[in-house]
Amino acid sequence: MTTTTINPALHRSLGDHTWQDQAVCQSTEYNPVDPDLFFPDPDETDKITAAKSLCGQCPVRRTCLDAALEGGDTHGIRGGLTEEERSPLHVELAHRLDYSRVNATIAGRDVHLTKAERRAVVHAAYRQGLTEQRLAWLLKITEEHAQKLYRETRRALRNRDLEQTTRPTRPPKTGGGRLGRDNFGTAA
Repeated sequence: MTTTTINPALHRSLGDHTWQDQAVCQSTEYNPVDPDLFFPDPDETDKITAAKSLCGQCPVRRTCLDAALEGGDTHGIRGGLTEEERSPLHVELAHRLDYSRVNATIAGRDVHLTKAERRAVVHAAYRQGLTEQRLAWLLKITEEHAQKLYRETRRALRNRDLEQTTRPTRPPKTGGGRLGRDNFGTAA
């Protein structure tokens, strides 16, 4: 599983592309940037180095990388990483559990979530006592589906609590021999 984070972060909302205006790779009159620089062939190491150095200066580098991963973009240099460097991140994305994204969603932001993060939102919403209507609105699902998710959460929590209370305690290991005076502790 990938590393979790609880850093307070500003995540781009679904469909938000305004971050691109702040990107260093945007060509302007005073800063002409060749877009082909970010789509080099694998053997064009000079272009790769130049593109990565521009990405290293970019204030929206992390947002660019998130957008590339969440959008399934596998071409070019995005967020300072080549196609090959992003490939393992694409695979691990489904397992990402970033609590800052969960918290942003609970707060009402429309953030791209993985399946693990969606489950965490349901759990957090249930723990906070949010209504099924609010959960449905947060996850863009029907109220019936939200009710079903809450039922599953209640059941899982109940089963977890039952499992913890019915777990038997095991006797101390004695190495296969007979129990001696030292295995029973001392009386007060």
